[in-house]
Amino acid sequence: MKHLLSIDDLSVDQIGAIFETAAEMHDVQTRDVKKLPALRGRTVVNMFFEDSTRTRSSFEIAGKWLSADVINVSAKGSSASKGESLRDTVLTVCAMGVDGLVIRHPASGAAHQVSQWVDAVVVNAGDGMHEHPTQALLDAYTLQRRLGSLEGRHVAIVGDLTHSRVFRSNVLCLTKLGARVTVVAPPTLMPSGIDPWSRDVGFETSYDLDAVLPEADAVMMLRVQRERMSGAFFPTAREYTVGYGLTRNRLALIGPDVPICHPGPMNRGLEIAADAADAAQSVVLEQVSSGLAVRMSVLYHLLAGEEA
Repeated sequence: MKHLLSIDDLSVDQIGAIFETAAEMHDVQTRDVKKLPALRGRTVVNMFFEDSTRTRSSFEIAGKWLSADVINVSAKGSSASKGESLRDTVLTVCAMGVDGLVIRHPASGAAHQVSQWVDAVVVNAGDGMHEHPTQALLDAYTLQRRLGSLEGRHVAIVGDLTHSRVFRSNVLCLTKLGARVTVVAPPTLMPSGIDPWSRDVGFETSYDLDAVLPEADAVMMLRVQRERMSGAFFPTAREYTVGYGLTRNRLALIGPDVPICHPGPMNRGLEIAADAADAAQSVVLEQVSSGLAVRMSVLYHLLAGEEA
């Protein structure tokens, strides 16, 4: 595994290996001294051209806990804000001898393009509306810890599918692991051309949240991404909540042991009610903890490998 650009880059065995290592990395979080020497001497640069809290922080902590030298570069504080091209920016950074690039960019396919320009390992931390592979890995890892094997488990993914890279990576990851996936959205937020893709990958689509929830073994709510919307995809926020929000009343449609996921940040009161976000079955904070373990595992496998 040279890069991690898409869930399609991974086999089921490779996903299993990442999860196995992540379980060991998870134990590090409970230690008094949270340091491993695996990446000592390695340099990782986090290049974020979009805002981020969870992903950027977890990649930074993951690298530091593995003893790598970690440098953060953001668009607002880099030469990109002066008009420098992405190619020139990454080539300049890699000319300093870095070993890995973790990149988030608003253009779909940006991480793949960067991997063609540089010799360093490239990890896709989200590229436009394309994919976010480490988010899908941490979501699946979190659900496995709660549910055991995902084979035959029914996962409902609900929300703004058109603008969501998390949804695209999750359907690829969860179906690879044998889960049955149903995606739910209003017609205006269901991606065009999804039917042939859903048949090819093997997931279902629905417009009726109330019909899907009672059958779900896990529910994943997606954020309404208003910053990516160029038009009115629904009349009012209230109407969206009534039709597709995980409200207090809808909590009664799912079992008390059904995990509730959200990749964050949450729009409380829009796609998810406070009652659901703070419920005992909510795994939102567990996803954050799992995300650190999974990203430590990904960096380890890419930059240390079997020889570490």
